[in-house]
Amino acid sequence: MPVLERDELEASPLADLHAIANQLGIDGFRRLRKAELVDAILGAPPSDADADADDGEEDAEATSERSPRSRTSRARGGRSRGARRSVEETEDDGGSEPPEAVEADTDADQPARARRGTTRRRRARASGNEDRDAEAAQTEEPDDRPARRERPGGEERTVDGVVELLGNGSAFLRVDPPEPSDNDVYVSAAQVRRCELVSGDRVSGPARAPRRSERYPSLVRVDTINGASADTVAEGTHYDDLPAAFPSERFALGAEDPTLRAIEWLTPIGRGSRAVIVGAARAGKSEALRRLSGALAAVEGLDLTLVLAGVRPEEIGEWQGGPLTATTALSFAASADAQGQAVERAVDTARRVAARGGNAVVLIDSLEGVHPAVARRALAAARNLVDGGSLTVIATAPAPFGGETTVITLDVALTSTGRLPALDLVGSGTLRPELLVGDAGADAIAQARATALGAASGV
Repeated sequence: MPVLERDELEASPLADLHAIANQLGIDGFRRLRKAELVDAILGAPPSDADADADDGEEDAEATSERSPRSRTSRARGGRSRGARRSVEETEDDGGSEPPEAVEADTDADQPARARRGTTRRRRARASGNEDRDAEAAQTEEPDDRPARRERPGGEERTVDGVVELLGNGSAFLRVDPPEPSDNDVYVSAAQVRRCELVSGDRVSGPARAPRRSERYPSLVRVDTINGASADTVAEGTHYDDLPAAFPSERFALGAEDPTLRAIEWLTPIGRGSRAVIVGAARAGKSEALRRLSGALAAVEGLDLTLVLAGVRPEEIGEWQGGPLTATTALSFAASADAQGQAVERAVDTARRVAARGGNAVVLIDSLEGVHPAVARRALAAARNLVDGGSLTVIATAPAPFGGETTVITLDVALTSTGRLPALDLVGSGTLRPELLVGDAGADAIAQARATALGAASGV
């Protein structure tokens, strides 16, 4: 192979540098910047492909000058060989890498992947997104510690720790909980979903050493979850197939706030409720949810999650000063897809908590900017599981979506004039209130609603 000069490499297109790096067998070259890629090429030892290239160097250079197409074909061929080599290396490792990671590494090999079929392309694109999430989590640097080098031979070790979920769906295995440490292990989002992991689960399994561009070791597979086999846990009944019943245990808010007292007794919310706070703009929906979150934060045994999706930037600061910190905070400038993904991630985690027998509550402000189908799926996930846990979803929205068990309607006229509680009893209601407040309480709610209706009609 001819001597590679730095000036020539720096002047070469990135695609040509990728082809050279692929032939040299440089790992992770697609994630390197151009300057780092040039350094990697100059520092790489010659490979078998380079030796073959030396034999026909003069012919190859002459052909390259005559036909640019042949140079492009060689580059594509190099990338295809690199993709095949990546798969072969993975198989030699005993299958420790998930298929998603293999396909993510070959995401840029468009010619080779096109020949594998449409289904393979869709899987590669999906795994590419997960790979970018994994890279972002792996390279996130909370301090100035340098990235680690990969252990020789890619040796594996068995680790045991407590799961801490991240906002992008992946997680870390804290080996010395609750404090982070250099020995923590990264868990991919695919493994979190496959094993239905939640924060607080104790997990064990083999971990591989970090690669060149990674900071933390990565979990190869999950062997045990809370002392039980991961296969046994994963084979449990699907969440949507678990029997559900109407909420029968009311949240005792115990607050002196007039709005919260009205919600507690006139539109009660129970464990497993699908509750929506609705009303026109400036009716006080976000303020009502904020007060409700403060009361629920004082209730023991609840796994509370707050998602801010499509709120005003000023409201994000107000929420941060409250008793509950948002897992995701997006202003109304975020796209509907981004807001929907934030909501779905929070609900998906809460589903796993409920399936394990816990009581989860997801607060969403708001569902106005997400796609209606996403909003309905989020609300439909709430349920009171028979002989199990519960998932409660309380969200703000301009109007009900349908299927709610509790609707809390706020009157903008009452809010604007400071008359609290600003509850519109005629438009509000709870299904089967007698299960939450008893028959006498349900009769009192009906009488209060009849009185409000008579006042509204002038009777």
